[in-house]
Amino acid sequence: MKANDPSIRAIILTILACLVMAGCTVGPNFERPQSPTPEVFDRTQAAQAASKPVQAPLAPDWWSLFNDPVLNGLEQQLADANLDVAAASARLLQSRAQRRVVGAAQMPTLDAAASYNRERGSENGVLSLLGVTPTQTQPQSASGSAPLGVAGMPGSKGSPAYNLYQAGFDASWELDIWGRVRRSVEAATAMSDASWEDRNAVLLSARAELARDYIELRDTQALLTIAHENLDIANNALKLTQVRAHEGVTTDLDVANASAQVENIESLIPMLESHCETSINAIGVLLGEEPGALRQMLAAPRDVPALPAQIPIGFPSELVQRRPDIRRAEAQLHAATASIGVAKADFYPRISLNGSAGFQSLQLSSLASWASGQFVVGPSITMPIFEGGRLKGTLQLREAQQQEAAIVYKQTVLQAWREVDDALVMYDAEQRRRDRLTEAVAMNERALAIAQQRYKAGALDYLDVLNVQKQLLDAQSNLEHSRMAAATNLVTLCKALGGGWESTYGGQYAAH
Repeated sequence: MKANDPSIRAIILTILACLVMAGCTVGPNFERPQSPTPEVFDRTQAAQAASKPVQAPLAPDWWSLFNDPVLNGLEQQLADANLDVAAASARLLQSRAQRRVVGAAQMPTLDAAASYNRERGSENGVLSLLGVTPTQTQPQSASGSAPLGVAGMPGSKGSPAYNLYQAGFDASWELDIWGRVRRSVEAATAMSDASWEDRNAVLLSARAELARDYIELRDTQALLTIAHENLDIANNALKLTQVRAHEGVTTDLDVANASAQVENIESLIPMLESHCETSINAIGVLLGEEPGALRQMLAAPRDVPALPAQIPIGFPSELVQRRPDIRRAEAQLHAATASIGVAKADFYPRISLNGSAGFQSLQLSSLASWASGQFVVGPSITMPIFEGGRLKGTLQLREAQQQEAAIVYKQTVLQAWREVDDALVMYDAEQRRRDRLTEAVAMNERALAIAQQRYKAGALDYLDVLNVQKQLLDAQSNLEHSRMAAATNLVTLCKALGGGWESTYGGQYAAH
């Protein structure tokens, strides 16, 4: 075959024309949505509490703000140990594999094939249309032209059996003229990005949950310590009332009241101890550990982590780029936009370049000879003519899905700003409440000391002492709960700001 063959020139011209047109991509191009920036961070200027949020870069390891080495160690284990994160990572790998599958359509396909067949024609089949009969030694075609087929042997029925050997390659390449494949790859890439952000969101939630469980454990341990301290006070008061009753200074009523106070305080201890165990188990589950595996590490009481003097909260313009849920919603909007282009491209013709080349022979020994060679090459085109409304319905569906994704994005951004604003308000308010409760505990401790002295001097009924001690126990419990709430509010604030994943963690999953 010569290069100036008209058929070859036609094929070359077709390919060149298609390549020129391949730059056309139908459907809307994605543009990152613009979101307003509310003046939420202005609340930092009105904060009255000791620990103040400041507009400064937010470190990924925000839990280190508590300066608690045990919490730091637990958080370092979380990314590799948490099963929810592992499941989200597996979904991420699935999405990237899917993107690779979709992207394969951009490349030509090349298949190798080889076959051997033992064949025999039927005298009542196709050969009868070609003029082949059992008695002819030189079968003629139905038109009476040159011989065609394999002559039957004398006395045989139809054509004799023969061997057919074939080997070769098949190739095909769809010319992505209208951008259908490119839009499909764009959508698959965006969904892979959404899976990456979903993993980041799962990791951030797991880190926040671990910090909350740890703070709750330390709070429960502190309450258990307070209960034991108050139990010691109640036992000493019981001994005092027993002595005074023995001396006739007081009655058995005071002894009964003192005994009831001891029992009431003791009733708090079992529930607090069980809460400690369940909190340790909750932390263990987050780290993929069996129940009780972390008991030795966490059983020793520690104080609720103290708050730092300043909380870097980043800058308002960074929130949209930092929060995984916003980035995920943006990626889903991107995928929905690209899917419109796929639906529009289905309205246009599809052109593919197809070809095959190989060898065919009745004898294996001559299969590799040049005379056994054969090839087929040329373009093919398919064009939708009547689809019963399927294409229009698909396009309308994709456009409606894109509208929904845009609404979800706006809602996600709005919810993010609300969470940040609420977290700033609650963080400052809980600290101010904690400060008032600290003063209340100090006053109740002083009141109890005075009441005990007056009771010993016989100037006060024991019921008054009992009331003062109860007020002290309540104030101490409220203060401890407030410390826990303030620390938990800091965790909520850091989660609302979206920190804790951007650069420190991600490992093999961070590369796109």
